[in-house]
Amino acid sequence: MQLIFHTFDLQLRHTFTIAHDSRDVQPTLIVELRDGELSGLGEATSNPYYGITIENMISSLEAAKEGIETGAYQSAEELWDLVHPALKSNPFAQCALDEAAHDFFSKKKKQKLYESWGLDIDNIPLTNFTIGIDTVETMVSKMKELPWPIYKIKLGTNEDLRIVSELRKHTDAVFRVDANCAWTAGQTIAFAPELKKLGVEFIEQPLAANDIEGMKKVFAESVLPVIADESCIVESDVNSCIGLFHGINIKLTKCGGPTAAKRMITEAKSLGMKTMIGCMTETSVGISSIAHFLPLLDYVDMDGALLITNDPASGVTFDYGKIIFPDRNGSGAVLNV
Repeated sequence: MQLIFHTFDLQLRHTFTIAHDSRDVQPTLIVELRDGELSGLGEATSNPYYGITIENMISSLEAAKEGIETGAYQSAEELWDLVHPALKSNPFAQCALDEAAHDFFSKKKKQKLYESWGLDIDNIPLTNFTIGIDTVETMVSKMKELPWPIYKIKLGTNEDLRIVSELRKHTDAVFRVDANCAWTAGQTIAFAPELKKLGVEFIEQPLAANDIEGMKKVFAESVLPVIADESCIVESDVNSCIGLFHGINIKLTKCGGPTAAKRMITEAKSLGMKTMIGCMTETSVGISSIAHFLPLLDYVDMDGALLITNDPASGVTFDYGKIIFPDRNGSGAVLNV
């Protein structure tokens, strides 16, 4: 097996702003596992909020390179276990490798990834499209640029209710809102009835991840469901969300890839929680990996490739929120450069 790195600077269609970050360029690492003519692709983007850079992802993977290239593993799960001791401090790097391994081994079985997991795609959720924080006029313009059935609206300003109210005047789409830890418990409980009237389906991560008492109050009193993001990063966090959230939003990069994400979904479902997977502005490589989870999910946020102008890959495509799978085995993603 050969470990190969591909790095890209992704240009965003619009400046993307959330409560704690703003950017125009998104660096990304695409990992390739190659054995002869067969190869698999996986991806993780850099993230300053979590201290993740392209350089430290590559460094972490280089430290595990011998096991990756010469190990006697026969599945993505076996590789995950083999390298986890070396990569546990950098789950983004493990995610890129794990996605590549799942792609590789499903291709080896001559199956699409969801088929290799024993799933079918007869009944899968639509993806939302994300509207980052901006002036109301620009946010409306973004919606008009891409009409969509579900919008996820980033909030965390002093005018959050006004923003949602103004956006509602321009679309009948379902709204989801994501405060990225910017609200208090009191604000969340007060905002929820107004947001519900405005057609909001749920609130994602309203409070800081360490505000446990606040989330208990929100969980008990909010008229809208609340979904964990920053409060549910790795497998051990799932059980901690009981009594605080109605569901969890898993990021493959944060938890270490598909292998860990599948375990998180199983646990969340066993605890009666809704399941969602979100993206981190990946190319079609990372987004295509997410797509194969759709039969297991209640909600999905996989619009990353739609937010960039220079996608170096092809994979799943979109038809008004519906995901279209390419007729290729594995994840369906291919590099075009």
